[in-house]
Amino acid sequence: MSKIGFIGLGNMGGPMVANLITAGHEVSAFDISADALARAVATGATAATNGVDAAKNAEIVITMLPAGKHVRSVFLEDDKVMDLVAKNTLLIDCSTIDVVTARAAIVEAEQRGLEMVDAPVSGGIGGAQAGTLTFMCGGTEGAFARAEPILKVMGKNVFHAGDAGAGQAVKVCNNLMLAIQMISVSEGFALGDKLGLDRQKLFDIVSTATSQCWAMTSYCPVPGPVPSSPANNDYAAGFTVAMMLKDLLLAREASSEVGATTPLGSQATDMFAAFAAEGNENLDFSAIFKQIEDA
Repeated sequence: MSKIGFIGLGNMGGPMVANLITAGHEVSAFDISADALARAVATGATAATNGVDAAKNAEIVITMLPAGKHVRSVFLEDDKVMDLVAKNTLLIDCSTIDVVTARAAIVEAEQRGLEMVDAPVSGGIGGAQAGTLTFMCGGTEGAFARAEPILKVMGKNVFHAGDAGAGQAVKVCNNLMLAIQMISVSEGFALGDKLGLDRQKLFDIVSTATSQCWAMTSYCPVPGPVPSSPANNDYAAGFTVAMMLKDLLLAREASSEVGATTPLGSQATDMFAAFAAEGNENLDFSAIFKQIEDA
């Protein structure tokens, strides 16, 4: 079993720590939120006083942070974890951040003789709790081979997407597609309502037809057809509007950097931004149906 330093214990990081501890790993954990840290301690983690303390004796350091600036702060700027850990320490960043920062961080790690992967996740809070996340990893084959057994404790699917930053690139592409699909499903059901269709009958037909997609069959944005979807729980979040907007903005940034044309992605970003600005940022992202329905 490994000694793991885990920094970032929010809605995703906390359950991930719990799964590592259940698997027998020793986890020193830190978060700026005292409540989040207390919850991690309750699952068996050791409380660290700061990021440096969490990482100092670790064989593996895992981060799950809000943005690229926080990743830079932990590894390079404020805590300077990269300069403090032993040379054989493996660094795994599970945050969803911009591709440029992810690539730069891995380059910095390699210059210090460290192995690092970017490993953003898909699966939401439910996947983090159940240990069924999908990890999309970028980095060398050797770094991925070291990270894979640890990631499999927290996830069901672990993929090596390519070189440094490839995990983040896959993540923004995936969530760009997901946002567009959720909007299209919402529009279809909103139209069906106005045409007088029964929602269950519409679902039964189109979920077996050519418009079938995960946003419909597993996460249907209207109450009724999929009992486990947030739509049947007042849109309590598995993946918030704010989180989807963050990923769409990252996709927009990546598109601009490489000169890609994403007109539907741009429109989806504007729609989620407007919905969030109306005070809906903490609802599940499938609640975008409400905006379309109300319009």
